[in-house]
This record gives sequence, structure tokens and C-alpha cells, in this order.
Amino acid sequence: MMTAVRSLPKVLSALLVLCPIALCGPAFGMLPDVTGGKIPSLAPLVREITPSVVNISVHGRVKEENPLYRDPLFRQFFDVPQQLEREVQATGSGVIVDAQRGYVLTANHVVAQVSAVQVTTKEGRRFVAKLVGRDAGTDVAVLQLQGAGGLKAIPLGDSDKLEVGDFVLAVGNPFGLGQTVTSGIVSALGRTGLGKQGYEDFIQTDAPINPGNSGGALVNLRGQLIGINTAILSPAGGNIGIGFAVPINMARSVMEQIVQTGRVRRGRIGISAQDLPAAVTQSTGRNEGAFIADVTRGSPAEHAGMQKGDIVVAADGTPIRSAAQLRNKIGLTPVGRQVRLTVEHNGAARDVVVAVAPTTENSGNSAARERQ
Repeated sequence: MMTAVRSLPKVLSALLVLCPIALCGPAFGMLPDVTGGKIPSLAPLVREITPSVVNISVHGRVKEENPLYRDPLFRQFFDVPQQLEREVQATGSGVIVDAQRGYVLTANHVVAQVSAVQVTTKEGRRFVAKLVGRDAGTDVAVLQLQGAGGLKAIPLGDSDKLEVGDFVLAVGNPFGLGQTVTSGIVSALGRTGLGKQGYEDFIQTDAPINPGNSGGALVNLRGQLIGINTAILSPAGGNIGIGFAVPINMARSVMEQIVQTGRVRRGRIGISAQDLPAAVTQSTGRNEGAFIADVTRGSPAEHAGMQKGDIVVAADGTPIRSAAQLRNKIGLTPVGRQVRLTVEHNGAARDVVVAVAPTTENSGNSAARERQ
């Protein structure tokens, strides 16, 4: 036992090598241990960020979806109302991102189909929240606290600068227990194909996330918000170390449109894109990018000179890894703005500037998934 105690400083020294104070940010601190030495602690960081994370309680009524309820004979025989509803109560999480105006980011599925939203801060202050707007395609919603003052907002980071292996904290309200902090790393970036939302570019993390964490904060060790927790992969409904968050850059883009207009207007440029076919990868040696399978006649893409067979490798200077990433970029660019795309064709690269036009397509349907 004594040997184990003496070896503890060596273990702590190793932790400091992995996460030096200069890299962990100013909120990372050192606390005294029982021997008078110093041990690393995330407590200063937690004290800094937790006042910005709130618990959300929602109330509402949802329609029962049992097919029998649509059968007129069944309704008549059992005297079932034509439209059956049930009362729902649930809990979730949110993050204060604008203290002056009282704006809170959360997950769309937390506040969808509800009539009343109550927000409770870490200090126990309760507010009635107004739903400013929500976007099912990205699972992002914006609330505004009514009559709120003395709030603390969390600074927003840059999710495009994240790397696999970065340390993160998840803060939220799992199972309605109250504010809870867990830790982990970024396990993967750009996760798509989960079948959860229309626009997918998830941060994957092993920081424990459970039901009730939805809408809560994923924070880096500089105390910056880099994601909104939204989903877990769990056969049994609990955490197994695979959680997902909407990148803050995506959430911020959606929030800006919601705050300005109350909703998100989807854009299009008139292309059909897919991941690089095997033949294209073999001929070009390129493994990442979005292959243009078709260009709509008269579309902004055609007017800009794009053509079938182009490979989009960057958008506004950000590398494009896949067709899904390109679709996210276009779909989340406000209508009327321009996007600078870097494309390759037959080994030659060029930049094209394309204006994003409005579309009436629903962000969650199959047509929107294939054509941007």
C-alpha cells in the first residue's frame, strides 16, 4: 500500500505531460494533495463553465400514432376520440450563449411539440422560456429566457479546429438528476449516416452522455463550447461510450438564422453530389471530396461553370471530405449568399463562386439528401 502511495506523484506527472497547463487553458488548475504537493484538477474549469449550462423541463401534448386510431370502425366501437393525445413531461439541457439577450441553445427534440418550457440555472433560478425557433434538420433549437438578468454565457469555440484525441467535458442534466459533469475525448469527427437528422456532421465522444444530456454542452479544456450534445448509440438506452454532438459551428449558423428570421431557409445551388466512386479514387489518387454526378440546367451551379465530373475539394477554404459535408455547407448557407468552391476536373483545379438559391425541399427527405 505504501508503495502505491509513493508512486502516485509519478502518475500525476505523467498526466501533466499529457495535458500541460499551457495546452489545457487558463481554467485548468492545481490543487494541494494530502502530502502537500500539487495534483491536477478540472475543478477551476468546471466552476467557470457550469453556470452557463441549464436544466430544461418541458410540458406538452403529443398525438398517439397507433394505426388503429385512424380506423373509424375501431374508434366508433371503442368510443375513441378522433384525435387521441397524451400529456408528456420531459427533461433536457441547454446552454446560455448570449447573456444580454437571454438566448439558450438546446436540441430540437427536447422542445419539439411542447407547450411550456421552464429553464433552471445552476443557482436554482427559474425562468419561463420562449421558443424563438427550431430546426429539425440539424436538431438545434433556440430559446429565450423571459425577464432574465445576471446570466453568464459560455464563449463559443471553433469546432473546425477540433482533432481526434482532444479532451472534452460534457455538462447536462442526465435522467433529470440535475447538473452533471463528465469527461472524455473527441473519438471521431464528421460522423454521418446515423439516420438521426437531415444534416449530419457529428462530433463523437466517449464522455458519458445519457438521456437528459440532450441540448447540453460539450466543452474543450479552454472553457469554450464546441458542441451541443444530441444523441447516444445505446442498445439498452444507457451510455456505452458512444455519444454525439452537433458541432458548434453548425449550431451557430442555424442559431443566427433563427434569431434573425425565426426559422432556417434551406439553400440549393443545383447539383447532385456523392462520395468519390472507386474508379475516380483510383484514377485521381484522391480519397476525399464530393463528386458531382449531375448539374441542373439553369441552376446557379451551371451559371458558375460547374459541370458533371467535377470534384469539390474545398468550400470557402475549408476542405471537403464527403458529399454529406458539402450538402451541410450548402444547406446551412443563408439564401442569397455566395459560396466559393474549389473544384478539380481532369487534374486541373479552379475556384468557382456560386450563389445559394432558395429551395422548397424539406431538409429531412430523400430528395434533399441527394440534390443540393
